Amino acid sequence: KAPEQAPQLPAERPELRVELPPSDTELALRRDAEDAHARTEDLRRQRESASLAARATKDGAERARLEAEARDLKEREEEAKRVEYRAKKAVDDETRERRKREQAEAVRLREEALAQEAAQAEAARQAEAAAARAKVEAEGGRTLAQGLDRTKSQGFMARLNGLFGQQREVDESVLAELEEILFTADIGVRTANHLVEVAREKLKRKELSDPERIKGVIREEVARMVDLPVPRSLEGGGPPHVVMVVGVNGAGKTTTIGKLAAQLTGQGKKVVLAAGDTFRAAATEQLDVWAERAGAQLVKGTDGGDPGAVIFEAVKKAQTEGASVVIADTAGRLHTKAPLMEELKKVKRVMDKALPGAPHEVLLVLDSTNGQNAIMQAKQFHEAVGVTAIALTKLDGTAKGGVIIGICDELKLPVVWVGVGEKIADLRRFEPREFVQALFD
Repeated sequence: KAPEQAPQLPAERPELRVELPPSDTELALRRDAEDAHARTEDLRRQRESASLAARATKDGAERARLEAEARDLKEREEEAKRVEYRAKKAVDDETRERRKREQAEAVRLREEALAQEAAQAEAARQAEAAAARAKVEAEGGRTLAQGLDRTKSQGFMARLNGLFGQQREVDESVLAELEEILFTADIGVRTANHLVEVAREKLKRKELSDPERIKGVIREEVARMVDLPVPRSLEGGGPPHVVMVVGVNGAGKTTTIGKLAAQLTGQGKKVVLAAGDTFRAAATEQLDVWAERAGAQLVKGTDGGDPGAVIFEAVKKAQTEGASVVIADTAGRLHTKAPLMEELKKVKRVMDKALPGAPHEVLLVLDSTNGQNAIMQAKQFHEAVGVTAIALTKLDGTAKGGVIIGICDELKLPVVWVGVGEKIADLRRFEPREFVQALFD
């Protein structure tokens, strides 16, 4: 019997801290305090020097003179210390006032954040209620616009639309708001910075008359970023056309493979699935269910066996039986572990031995709910095995659909498939124009 896990406590809200720059007055007081301290130290050094000289001299008159000088310096040092104390106290008082202003600003920002969260929660509640009322889906599956509903109503697009809807002159303050919205979105820092710089350049050239024009500029740039050359998917190689599917555990690899297989067999094509994730028994079982459901053949090995051997056998079986497509599942342990990447490289080499030129396609499955972390995953998998296309899953369950923009812009890798629901037809081909229209209209 598995031990019961203690319920997790809700994450504590991070404390909001505001740091205001020191005022000109505070900076001036700091300089005064530093000067006063320097004068005190200088007098102390002179006094100590006079005292040492008085003790060292054997001339009585000279000793008397030096001792008198040391006493005079001592009095001046004490007066300098009093001046330094008053200067430091003035600095402390001014700093204390700044801290009060910082606390007041933090309270104001916290209240604004709570109000915004409440508004977003209400918008989410209304969106869920609308989704519940419109639960009956078309036979052809959900549309991309439906899959992006949360991104539009709760994600960065909701905040952008709030900025675009304002009637005010476009200046640096508007661009600052745009920058904040984009840098807190899930499109990636580099992409956000590029969009802000494009808008700033337009502003310099007097091409932005109102916030609505910014929307047009952002839309044009996003359309350019996502409109990448799309390679042929699930066809064109072999025969058979071999697809290597990679991604971390939980991203939806096995489900994506099953849906692709079902779509292919629905077109009358013969499909072989390779259960290459031999390190996770549940993966093979899940793929077995999908193979039966889709009417595809499954090649599997023993738990913990050699993934390369399973995939090699699947390719050979597909060649022998005249299958059109081989879709190979692979291990998906934590992407930060080097052994996984080495294993994937080995599997890719085995595919080429089984069928020169294979794999003809390396499909990376990413969970869109991971946001910017999905971009990092894509970079690491691409460096290891040369990703050719991306399938983005769970788009309907997140407000982080903007990650598509960051992936296309930073990695220049096309998103070919998007998952917008549970049905087989809800895994649909990604259309850049449809994406931009669904996001901005």
